[in-house]
Amino acid sequence: MNFIKIENIDLPELEIYHSFRENAFRSDGSFVADSPKVVNLLLNESIEVKSILATQSYYDKYTLFLEEKNIPLCYVATKEEMQRIVGHNLHHNVMMHGIRPMQIPLNALSEHIIMLDEISNSDNIGAIARSAAALGIHSYLLPEQGPHPYARRALRVSMGHIGKLEFHLYHDIKETIHTLKTMGYRIFAAEVTANSTPLTQVSIPEKWVLLMGHEQLGIANDILELCDEVVTIEMEKGIKSFNVAVAASIMMYQFKHQKNK
Repeated sequence: MNFIKIENIDLPELEIYHSFRENAFRSDGSFVADSPKVVNLLLNESIEVKSILATQSYYDKYTLFLEEKNIPLCYVATKEEMQRIVGHNLHHNVMMHGIRPMQIPLNALSEHIIMLDEISNSDNIGAIARSAAALGIHSYLLPEQGPHPYARRALRVSMGHIGKLEFHLYHDIKETIHTLKTMGYRIFAAEVTANSTPLTQVSIPEKWVLLMGHEQLGIANDILELCDEVVTIEMEKGIKSFNVAVAASIMMYQFKHQKNK
């Protein structure tokens, strides 16, 4: 490993750790991940790593693990220097500059897909990714105009598990749903409507897409009309909905559980 002791926190090479913000992706697809759990999990995936910025204690603790990885630059700094570089207090001792992987073509996604429609909160994108990875749902379909799954906050909430998923960013939801249907997928929309099928009564096919709607607005009627079936989670009276990440987790589990039954 190429260790570089930080003597000047204003090095141009460190600017990525200072200026990078949510969704501020550069032309090369750079992203920044932080915390040992997230960074170490991503290092186990096929992610191009540009550099690591960490304290000596991080490198000492994970020496054998890091020696097996292809890390071009390892910057060594104190916790105080790291905080001066990023411009705020840190609760961890490592950050990584990487290049997000190429998205997968739509026709190369797996038979089970979790799909988002206008999710606006990076935390929810990360939480859904973590649940999908845990439940063995490997394909993640997101709108290109929303937060990226490799946004810093989404990465952190996913605990790095987004690295275990193949993802595709779609441009037009209606065209994408139409294409998926021609590919043999049955499209399930998660929404509360008068004719929604209770989750426990859904018949799960071989190929399916589970579409989750906006946190507050849900799924628009014209989109619901394009889907094959609308599914809802049975809830107690007076409770209108779950958080979208919680709802997605419950539904993904049920879809996998019924499929494997």
